[in-house]
Amino acid sequence: MTHQRLALLGFGNVGQAFAHLLLNKRDQLARQHALTFSITGIATRSRGIALDPQGIDIERALQLISQGSSLASLSTQPLVSDPVDFIHRCDAQVLFENTPVNYVDGQPAVSYLRLALQQGMHAITANKGPLVHAYRQLSELAASQGRKFYFESAVMDGAPIFSLFRHSLPAIQLRAFHGILNSTTNLVLTRMEQGDSFDAAVAYAQSIGLAETDPSGDIDGWDAAVKVAALVTVLMGIPLKPMDVQRTGIRHLTAQDVTRAQQQGKRWKLVCSARRQTGHVTAIVEPQLVDSESPFYGINGTSSIVTFETDMLPQLSIVEGNPGPETTAYGLLADLINTTRQVL
Repeated sequence: MTHQRLALLGFGNVGQAFAHLLLNKRDQLARQHALTFSITGIATRSRGIALDPQGIDIERALQLISQGSSLASLSTQPLVSDPVDFIHRCDAQVLFENTPVNYVDGQPAVSYLRLALQQGMHAITANKGPLVHAYRQLSELAASQGRKFYFESAVMDGAPIFSLFRHSLPAIQLRAFHGILNSTTNLVLTRMEQGDSFDAAVAYAQSIGLAETDPSGDIDGWDAAVKVAALVTVLMGIPLKPMDVQRTGIRHLTAQDVTRAQQQGKRWKLVCSARRQTGHVTAIVEPQLVDSESPFYGINGTSSIVTFETDMLPQLSIVEGNPGPETTAYGLLADLINTTRQVL
């Protein structure tokens, strides 16, 4: 039986869903994977920080958050000043980093993950920023420390994309991919087909917590561009920054555009694509009209899809239907299990 001490840096919707999942899967993890765990630290942006080397009461932590209360009452250690201090003092073997994404340079998540690895922890994140801005650096650091840097939930939530190529597709070369990778824009376009105006569709996405107060990261294609850059950087081995992706969002599409497409038997989708060229990759995010023969035509709401073209498998697709925080949390759990499996 292997016991892992875990620390959660970030305890928003995904972090809380992960905590619930750990509780629900506790017996299964012990029975099927010989894995037990305790959470020795939880750090939040606005609800305090808790440290307890003996293990934090997870159910109580979730209850306090639901009440809008601070986690500080659960701490058995002196006051923690900031995330860096938290990483130094959390006494964990695995750090889960779930702070907001920074499209520009990936900070401060990159620094947090680097510090965790330097402290001898495995580092797991759902954050796309570190992949596109520091993938090679963090991977090499992890290898030098005999640790793992995993990130399954960074693209398409809990769908097994990175681990698929890492474990199940050895000696394969990815030539191209295309897909629908941004849930918010896909939901907005679906709502517009149902009669919403662009503004009303965005407001709905905000009301259910899918879109941010400032939705420009989704609407203008930045989130999709970051995901494309992450897939190219990791799966194709060619470093690519979001600024290198040819990017057009959906802000200019009107209700009339959507209606006209429907009358033609077509639908607007924000399509992401990348293709390996000689010595470089061409990557594009742009709205495209797709017809009923396209695999993208039936992707509704918050669902997503990616189709890979490889030298051995001409077409391999993964579809994820209407994901939520729970599916992202599953990606974190899968990374934990795979990290432990590598250590055993």
